[in-house]
Amino acid sequence: MLVRCLLIALMLVAPSAWAGQTILVFGDSLSANYGIASEAGWVSLLQQRLDRKPHDYRVVNASISGETTAGGISRIHAALDTHQPDIVIIELGANDGLRGLSLEATRNNLDGIMLACRTRQARILLIGMRLPPNYGAAYTEGFAALYPALAKKHRAALLPFLLDGIADRREWFQADNLHPTAAAQAAIMENVWAKLQPLLKQ
Repeated sequence: MLVRCLLIALMLVAPSAWAGQTILVFGDSLSANYGIASEAGWVSLLQQRLDRKPHDYRVVNASISGETTAGGISRIHAALDTHQPDIVIIELGANDGLRGLSLEATRNNLDGIMLACRTRQARILLIGMRLPPNYGAAYTEGFAALYPALAKKHRAALLPFLLDGIADRREWFQADNLHPTAAAQAAIMENVWAKLQPLLKQ
């Protein structure tokens, strides 16, 4: 009974009572463990990596499968209020691109999300995506260019392509050929870790 009461008390502790620092992962299905166990996803692997290092960080995963940048901007303020993160990893835009949505709207939404994070003094890691060539050169190149431009504007860290070194390995993708399998998650986490690590030292 005592153990149960202690667990309930811990669940009710306000985010501001957390003594360490918080990393908020704000993404779509690529971060929301689509089709795999949650403990196998790259976000969980990131927490495990941090637990083995001399860092006092917890990782909060606020990713939603199917999320667009429009959905992201509609909930970023609530997420920042709730979790009060020191670092925000933004992994959004892939669903905008796959649906052929306006590049201007995608850029404006990401810009708004990043501005909200900056207003809260959170450090940002922006994660970029790339689209298949069948969307046309103008659209795919314009889409890819959004991420470095926004990272420069907001002085954010940038991972240009989440699936670098992974996208060309068919065996690492589920049947839909869009979502990586559990076997790919460690490689994804290493991609993120390479760009996240400098932010931990700030």
